[in-house]
Amino acid sequence: MVEDVSSRKAFAEEVCHAAGERALAYFRDRENLKVDSKGAQDWVSEADKAVEVFIRDEISAAWPEDGVFGEEHGARSGTSGFDWVIDPIDGTTNFVNGIPAWTIVLAGVTGGTTRIGVIRDPNVDETYAAERGAGATLNGKALSVAAGVPLDAGTVSVGYSNRVEAAHILPVIADLIERGAMYHRNASGALSLAYVAAGRLLGYVEEHMNAWDCLAGQLMIAEAGGRVEDQDAQEMIRRGGRVVVGTPDVFPELVGICDRAWGG
Repeated sequence: MVEDVSSRKAFAEEVCHAAGERALAYFRDRENLKVDSKGAQDWVSEADKAVEVFIRDEISAAWPEDGVFGEEHGARSGTSGFDWVIDPIDGTTNFVNGIPAWTIVLAGVTGGTTRIGVIRDPNVDETYAAERGAGATLNGKALSVAAGVPLDAGTVSVGYSNRVEAAHILPVIADLIERGAMYHRNASGALSLAYVAAGRLLGYVEEHMNAWDCLAGQLMIAEAGGRVEDQDAQEMIRRGGRVVVGTPDVFPELVGICDRAWGG
């Protein structure tokens, strides 16, 4: 068992806050931002790369024996049994287009289990954080998912990427509409997951997500009383996978919708 999980969580909150300030500086100077395309609607900017390097350097200084996995740079193996998973800017398409809906994401994993997660939204000064078994918070206040709200009285966020067939999202949206639900997409899966934990959204579904986009948010939702499909965190780091999360009231319906659209 890795010790100092709580210390690592406090460290992660501080690092994400500092990383968010660096990202904001790039965001406010977008006319000079260097941006490259990785594929359709898939961008990487110098801000993504610089912010990830900053987070990696901070981890190396504070926890030199920990492993690191990030979206923009190669994996670094560790010896402590604790691995960090970084998305320096989740929502880069929003970022490069001037839409203030993007986040800094950092998760901590031991074995196949996510132990800590932090999602920092510097645009509105919100820090979501969770530690397994210790709850989830927003700016230090306890979070809980929405309770007693059916699908026809709330909103579900639906994500997709160029890793899957775009048409696969259509039956999901159609099914939600037929059930009277509102659907939402803000191009930052991590931020949408945080909104589920905060009770703003009823759920989030996506056919395939990478670990750096979802591990932190999935932990937050579970710690805030929501439901999350069981997954091995290390397997998610290797391959990614589908993500279905929601309040206890709507989770079974969301699983059924996704099973019908994507196969169980």
